[in-house]
Amino acid sequence: MSEPSDEQAAMQHYLVCGTEDCQKNGQFYCNACHQSLCEQCRNEHQKSPNTKNHEIVLYRHRKHQLPVEKCKDHPTRNIDIFCKECQIALCSKCSTMEEHNGHKFDDLEDIYAEKYALWQGEFSKIQKYFLPTSQDLKTDIEEDSTQIKKIMESIRTSMKAKAESLKNLVDVVTSENIEHSYTMEESLLKKLKSQETTYDDYIAYLWKMSDEFQEYLSITNQKLLFSKTLKIQQIPETTKPVPPVFTVGQFNKDDVTKLLGKVNVPNTKPEKRKIQPMEVVTAHMKPTEKQLEQSKEKSDMKQTLSLSSSVTKVREYSVPGVGSVYHVSLDKPGRLWVSDGSGNLVQTDLQGNQLQKIQASGRYAGYHTATQDGDLIYTDQDKNVIYRITADKKITEFIKTGAICVHSSHINGDILVGMIGKVIRYSKAGKEIQNIQWDEYGLVIGPSYITENINGDICISDNYNDAVVVVNKSGQQRFSYTGHGSEFFPDGICTDVLGHILVCDNASKSVHLLDQDGGFLSIILSSKQGIKGPLGVCVDDENNLHVGQRTTNTVTVYKYLQ
Repeated sequence: MSEPSDEQAAMQHYLVCGTEDCQKNGQFYCNACHQSLCEQCRNEHQKSPNTKNHEIVLYRHRKHQLPVEKCKDHPTRNIDIFCKECQIALCSKCSTMEEHNGHKFDDLEDIYAEKYALWQGEFSKIQKYFLPTSQDLKTDIEEDSTQIKKIMESIRTSMKAKAESLKNLVDVVTSENIEHSYTMEESLLKKLKSQETTYDDYIAYLWKMSDEFQEYLSITNQKLLFSKTLKIQQIPETTKPVPPVFTVGQFNKDDVTKLLGKVNVPNTKPEKRKIQPMEVVTAHMKPTEKQLEQSKEKSDMKQTLSLSSSVTKVREYSVPGVGSVYHVSLDKPGRLWVSDGSGNLVQTDLQGNQLQKIQASGRYAGYHTATQDGDLIYTDQDKNVIYRITADKKITEFIKTGAICVHSSHINGDILVGMIGKVIRYSKAGKEIQNIQWDEYGLVIGPSYITENINGDICISDNYNDAVVVVNKSGQQRFSYTGHGSEFFPDGICTDVLGHILVCDNASKSVHLLDQDGGFLSIILSSKQGIKGPLGVCVDDENNLHVGQRTTNTVTVYKYLQ
């Protein structure tokens, strides 16, 4: 009976015993006979005098049969042994020849079985590791290609906007210069007109003097020659105007390039694509019940959550010690930190009871953040230092750097620090691990609030460009959001478990809801809900939106997901 292949065996309900007329499950295998056996036939095989010494194993541990190949010198014999000295395969009769006298031999079938197992292992690696991993890397490349296209399109859009801005500035400066030239011309002509009037007056004076001299010179009036002496006034002095000179601006293509910026590849060593080790990919470790339960809860939450048709007010509480709520950082369950525009930084519970109060130098920005460990990190803008407050209320110097806004990642605990022109990523221990320079991408960013989305995107409320600027975890720009058809002054910003971006708009006094790719979804809070000046926002573990305003010291909580 021919041996079924592994693929055929996998498709059968069970392996059939190789004994003639036996259709039972052939779960065992005789390596000598190369035949599958059921349990009963195995017992008989082991009892038979002719086969009792045969090696019988489980089918999956079987030795694969050596393919039949006839010896060229002895056609009636099969090649089944291997000469270790000559390193060639032989038949049993060849091994008795004089040239192999005294040589050592191995069973070729054992060698074949060993090689077969090795090949099977390598084949399994290809199927289970190399092919899937390569396909994942290819998919990663395809995603990078799509991302590059988006980035380059965004760069081109920025180029056009910058060029248009420069054109507008050129028009403004030219108009101002022309207007100034008219003003200068009017001033010079007015001065010349004044000089002309001076000479008109002097000429009139000369005609008058001429008449008097004629009287003096007449014979009848000779007596006047002895009465008084006439003196002619000097000709008035005037100045010639100094005509303005137009100084032509000196510039060339390089100067224009410096103004507009240019596309270049950052002088950064390309990051190698991460290839998971084989043992990680092929490991089949069973997750713990707790891990399965947590994973199921998160998966169920994402599958069941969706935007509600209306926003519902859940609760509202006042925060003592602050005059307004510019930023909110959610601490451990039931506690939060709130800051106002005067540098007051207060920790409170959900009943409005003050737990701590600190006088900081931060003002109108998201300059504090709660970490995964329940600590608070805040920046002292006057001292250019970032501090950490631990659960025991101990304040320590954390990072020696200035910052406008900070955010502690909910993904890995990294600290994102926003500054003019750049964002720096620090580890939980305060070690710098990434420096994103915005000018490398032709951007000038003035971050006031910063957060991170579930896909690793860095989301910035940019009050320099009046836009929400989003870059991926590598620092490459993904998109900018500049409002929905009207003026847009972004303030507080946060994200939720579904990847939505929520941002306060100080222009329309509302909260905008965007999707993960910057698409406008809705204005979920406005004056209709009693919102007058939203500034600080964050989402808690129960997917509730906390909103702080400029005009009051209350925090209002809303339910917008269902």
